[in-house]
Amino acid sequence: MNIKSLLLGSAAALIAVSGARAADAVVVAEPEPAEYVKICDVYGAGYYYIPGTEICLRIGGYVRYDIGVGQAGSFDGARYQDLLDAINGEDNVNDGYYKQARFTLRTYTGQETELGTLKTYTETRFNWGTGYHGVDVDNDPTTPDLQFSSFGSRGVSLNFAWIQLGGLRVGKDETAFNTFTGYAGNVIQDTIVPYGGFDTNVVQYYFDAGNGFSAVASLETGEGFILNDANTALHLGHDSVDSYVPYVVGGVKYTQGWGSISGVVAYDSSLEEWAGKVRLDVTPMQNLSLFLMAGYGSDDNLPRNFYKQWGGNWAVWGGGTYTINEKTSFNLQASYDEAKEAGVAANIAYDIVPGFTITAEVDWAHNSHHIDSDSLPGYEYNWTGIPGDKKNAVGGFLRFQRSF
Repeated sequence: MNIKSLLLGSAAALIAVSGARAADAVVVAEPEPAEYVKICDVYGAGYYYIPGTEICLRIGGYVRYDIGVGQAGSFDGARYQDLLDAINGEDNVNDGYYKQARFTLRTYTGQETELGTLKTYTETRFNWGTGYHGVDVDNDPTTPDLQFSSFGSRGVSLNFAWIQLGGLRVGKDETAFNTFTGYAGNVIQDTIVPYGGFDTNVVQYYFDAGNGFSAVASLETGEGFILNDANTALHLGHDSVDSYVPYVVGGVKYTQGWGSISGVVAYDSSLEEWAGKVRLDVTPMQNLSLFLMAGYGSDDNLPRNFYKQWGGNWAVWGGGTYTINEKTSFNLQASYDEAKEAGVAANIAYDIVPGFTITAEVDWAHNSHHIDSDSLPGYEYNWTGIPGDKKNAVGGFLRFQRSF
């Protein structure tokens, strides 16, 4: 072996070793491009595609702060008696300010499927402010506890949680007796004379003919209450349907450019009572909308039921909204029923900036009868929220709300 052969062999060996090491080298994979959240404009503003899916998601809600005075209406605290007043034997009920803060979280989803649009909606409310606790002074579960005011958490409520495929909706909702015709105006205290119950589970079908005609059919569970001898509703809790027969609601609506006309009929299977409402909405000019609604229901077994919560057989509500300018609107509602319960609510809503609104409202309520102050001390109020020893009451609100 000569020097030349040795050098050539060494070079070949080095090349072979180098090639082997090159084959064993770690290859770093190229990073995959990031998948950014994409806007989904199919269902309106605020929706985004959930990454990796065809599901559109929107998250929203509001933060609200209410300051109230007086005794008119359902929220205002007229049902709560100060504990010190009760100890001292006084009947004063909420003779100061009352306040409540609320955070509401809403979620919406939408997706197109071969069976139609698949949607979900949830709304959860967190409240803190004037609350109440009850004391059973007579140790009798059939009579209402004394209700004393306190401050702190007023609890968390799941107000909506439903699934909808096409026109079929199932889950937690508000009764179609209210949602199909619409609420009684854009005032805060729209239930001084109540126009129906709210919270319920539903199995519901909504039909839209596409030419202005629509209809709804809803099977519901409702929410219960107890009535005392004075024909005054004491909302002490919930009951359930005591049979396999659900509550039933049906409605039809016709909508055109001038407004709409709608009607609903409902049957409370627990109390075997029925109720109905008709409503007319008109827009006589661009910045003015008006409504008139009338209700009628049976009272064969109990004076009030889940759907007919007004006094007597009939009731009427009317009002409207006048848009003063792009930031300010005036809202008014008046109501009256056969039991001579009446209410008027009026407010001014002002948008300081988009999404932040301040509303100032004044409310008046009237009831033709009152509860004997000795029969239910500390718990003297009627359906309109007036203390039991009074026939008229005035209240007011200042509401701050940031919606997003």
